[in-house]
Amino acid sequence: MASLSTRLTNIVGDRTAQVLEKSFGITTVNELLRHYPRRYVVRGELTDISTLIADDEVTILAEIQAVNLRRANGKNILEVVVTDGSAKLSLTFFNQAWREKDLKVGRVGLFAGKVGVFKGRRQLSHPDYQLIPDGNDVDAAVAEFAGKFLPVYPATSKLPSWKVMQCVNLALESIDDLPDYLPIEIAQEFKYPSLKKAFLDIHQPPDLDSAENARQRLTFDEALLLQLLLGQRRNEILKLSTKSRTPNTPVLVAAFEAKLPFKYTAGQIEINAEIEKDLSNKYPMHRLLQGEVGSGKTVVALRAMLSVVDSSGQAALLAPTEVLALQHYRTITKLLGELAQAGTLQAGAIGTQVELLTGSLSTAAKKEIHAKLASGQTGIVIGTHALISDGVAFNDLGLVIVDEQHRFGVEQRDALRMKAKQPPHLLVMTATPIPRTVAMTVFGDLDISTLRELPGGRVAITTHLIPVLEKPHFLNRAWERVKEEAEKGHQIYIVAPRIVNPSKKLTEREIAAAQLLGEELLDNEEMTAVEELAPQLATGALKGLKIAVLHGRLSSEVKEQTMSAFARGEIQVLVATTVIEVGVDVPNASMMVIMDADRFGVSQLHQLRGRVGRGSVPGLCLLVSNAQEDSQSMNRLQSVAATLDGFELARIDLEQRKEGDVLGRSQSGGKSHLRLLRVLRDEDLIQRAREVALKILGINSDMDHLPELKNEVAKLQDDEAARFMDKS
Repeated sequence: MASLSTRLTNIVGDRTAQVLEKSFGITTVNELLRHYPRRYVVRGELTDISTLIADDEVTILAEIQAVNLRRANGKNILEVVVTDGSAKLSLTFFNQAWREKDLKVGRVGLFAGKVGVFKGRRQLSHPDYQLIPDGNDVDAAVAEFAGKFLPVYPATSKLPSWKVMQCVNLALESIDDLPDYLPIEIAQEFKYPSLKKAFLDIHQPPDLDSAENARQRLTFDEALLLQLLLGQRRNEILKLSTKSRTPNTPVLVAAFEAKLPFKYTAGQIEINAEIEKDLSNKYPMHRLLQGEVGSGKTVVALRAMLSVVDSSGQAALLAPTEVLALQHYRTITKLLGELAQAGTLQAGAIGTQVELLTGSLSTAAKKEIHAKLASGQTGIVIGTHALISDGVAFNDLGLVIVDEQHRFGVEQRDALRMKAKQPPHLLVMTATPIPRTVAMTVFGDLDISTLRELPGGRVAITTHLIPVLEKPHFLNRAWERVKEEAEKGHQIYIVAPRIVNPSKKLTEREIAAAQLLGEELLDNEEMTAVEELAPQLATGALKGLKIAVLHGRLSSEVKEQTMSAFARGEIQVLVATTVIEVGVDVPNASMMVIMDADRFGVSQLHQLRGRVGRGSVPGLCLLVSNAQEDSQSMNRLQSVAATLDGFELARIDLEQRKEGDVLGRSQSGGKSHLRLLRVLRDEDLIQRAREVALKILGINSDMDHLPELKNEVAKLQDDEAARFMDKS
């Protein structure tokens, strides 16, 4: 008999095993049994053909209505029409006239292939099929289709759904009783089936209730294992030993707060206290600071850095782009004033040195900064990936801050932390609000602080939608509005999704730079491009205004010069890509026009418009789209226009995107343990799993009393998805 770890070559043969591995990354019985059905079809109930979408790989259950063999262009063409009683679908076979013997009118079968459209009609070309045995057939296939519910699996052209089903059935027949890692008292409490029964009921359900109960059990397993893993990591953090970073005399902190031109919000006061307490501990802080656009995260982070410097340590802030690193440097040095000038003629009695370290600096400049960091002369360093280069060493790195953490890999974050002589405190920041269930599922090993309140003086941003197809004259009015804002002395961002269009080729280096920034590159679809839009506006609708461009292809020097000029008000209109999405702070910017807004995600649009309305000037954001008025894209844009609540928009974004986009590609496919869990749909289940995990770890944090469950968590620890989720 086989076990879950048995290789599939022993079950389905070498050839089929190779196809399973190539198609889905499946190599063992366990991985195959966790390749779950997407849905079930009921014998006697035909598929709704009218719902099929072009280019989808589908498996349908339908009845053959007509069969026609004809010859055209020297080829025999067999056309089979299948129906569900209300809609029809054509099946086309070239030079396969012999199939006419099988495909008889009145037969019912499963047909699989990619939906195409020919002369306005949906069709499947050369589909795979499996005919359902009729009453006169007396072969082994009868038993296979005797069940009422037929599972439909994620499939490929080489492995249609019923072939996957055949492999799964062989695997189920081969396994003996399975050891169940879920403690029996937990299974009984929630009325879950055993692991073997769950596998049987999800793949061969006697009824839909059994299939759903099996799915609940297997989904709970995923949530529980993940919560146990995250809980263990939290416990491991508590076991680490580090230096307390609460200074006896917070000189810099006091001086900084005395010169702040504004008062902390209630949320900032609360989080400052949380971080201060974290820094006083003898184990490292692991905290996520999330907040609305413009909620004041940088000030909170700066206070934490100054506290560490006051205790004779150093702090490093890692940013994903040079534009963002530069903006942080400007904001921090401006807030600190003479407190950032230690060692210079402008310095006061107290202070520290603040440095900016990026890849574009000269070798000599980098070496000078490296020396100051190694000696401890520099207290705060802000930088990009250059911070994790081999030449960087710290005298006493006490705090690591990672901004926009989702743009970094685990290795990059760890590379900076490893430069500390003892485990440093960690503060992760994001301006993308995270729904509660995502926070529990992905960041469960971090304490979470949330800033919702905007600082005083901030004004609301008004957002309007410009549907170009229906109301093209609205775009002309938008350009007039840009000129009106410029005449008032305000500044404007115009955002485009692409740098150039397909006719213009990029070098490999330019492509790499743009990909790092998340900018659109080249595909066959025409989109608004910065390099084309800017000259068009300069010679047309916005003639006479001072216009500049900003995107990832430009040199670091040009980017810095452009941003500095825009910050000084020397540029009226900045035509840019998403390089300005986070961190850019120009209080005089009052308006933003986002071209092809449907090309951006909901949260990204919210981030972009957060660049305006940052001063006392009211903000205006115009979302320009060529999408159809009743399309899903337009509905998404209407959601953005309807609310400024980033947390509500984050939830909408999550509902409309694939789960893997949120949890990370590693978790949405391949060999991941996370196949069924959906962070919005399964909110109650995740909370239940979290409570169970805390109870288990409270009894024994090493889980020695539950060896089978401990082993499953260890497997998850080794999984690629777990490595991706590691935020520490």
